[in-house]
Amino acid sequence: MPHDSLQTLRTKLNSTILGSEQAADLLLTALLARGHALVTGPPGIGKTSLASALAVSLGGSFKRLQFTPDLLPSDIIGYNLYRQQDGDFDFIAGPVFSNLLLADEINRASPRTQSALLESMNERQVSIDGETKPLPIPFLVVATQNDTSSTGTFPLPEPQLDRFLLSIPMTLPSEETQLDILKLHSNGAANAKDFTSILPLEELIILQENVAALSISDTLQRYLLALCQSTRSLVGQDHAVSVRGTLALQAAAKSYALLDGQSAVHPDHVQAVFPHVLRHRLLTDDSPDPEPILNAVLAQTPVP
Repeated sequence: MPHDSLQTLRTKLNSTILGSEQAADLLLTALLARGHALVTGPPGIGKTSLASALAVSLGGSFKRLQFTPDLLPSDIIGYNLYRQQDGDFDFIAGPVFSNLLLADEINRASPRTQSALLESMNERQVSIDGETKPLPIPFLVVATQNDTSSTGTFPLPEPQLDRFLLSIPMTLPSEETQLDILKLHSNGAANAKDFTSILPLEELIILQENVAALSISDTLQRYLLALCQSTRSLVGQDHAVSVRGTLALQAAAKSYALLDGQSAVHPDHVQAVFPHVLRHRLLTDDSPDPEPILNAVLAQTPVP
C-alpha cells in the first residue's frame, strides 16, 4: 500500500539521518505536493545526506549536480551536439532530465546559471534552440544551500526562490544527538547507499493524486488567505507574498495532512508548514530575518 510505503520511508529517514526529523517530514511534504525544496544551513550537518537518502529510496532516476562558479546552463539542461559525419544534431540531455535532481550548494553558481532551472521547476520542461522538451514525471528539485554568509556564494534571485515550495532549515543537532551519530557511524552506520526502492514511482504518483484530492474547507482557505494578507501588512509590501506563495501554502498544508494520516486539512497543518512556505519568500535586504514576522502573523491571525 502506498501509505505503508510512505511511513516506512519516513521511519527510515528518521533513523538514518539522526536529528533531522522535522527536515525529513518537510522534504516528504514537498515530494507529495509535487513541489521543490530548498534545504538550508551550514556545511556538514547532513543536508546532502538527507536529500541523497530520499533520492535513492525512490524507484526513479536520480542525478546529483555540484554547483560551482564555473557551471554553465548547458551543464544543467543539456545541449545539441553537431555530428559532422551525418550533418545532424544530437541532443545530449543534462542532469535535469531525471525524477529527482539534487542541486548541491546551489548558491555557489552564478545567478545566470541558477536561472537555467526556472522553466524546468515551474513548467516541468526545458526549451533548447527553440524546441521544448518535457521532463520525466514526477520531477523534483532538492537544492541545498549553504548559509548566505559563507564565502563564495551568490544570493538566489527572487523568481528562483519563489519556485521552491518549502525552505527547510537544518541546524547543528543537540550534543546528545551528535553522540548518537558518532556511535551510529562507529558501528558502520547505514547511509544513503543502503536505501532501496522503498517508495516506487507508481505509489508516489498515487500519493500525489491523493494529496490533490484531499479536502480543504472554505473556512480554512479563508484562514490561509488571512495569514498571507497579514504577512503582506506586516512587511509593508503587497507583493511580499505572491499568488504562487498562497497556492504553495495550500498545497503544502494538504500534503502535510496526508503525511499526518488525516483525510482533511486542519489549522495545525497550515501552521506547521506556514513558516517554511513563506520564509524564503520574505528574504530581502530590508528584512534579513523573517522569523519574527512569521511568528507575529501566526500569533495575531484568528484561528478558525
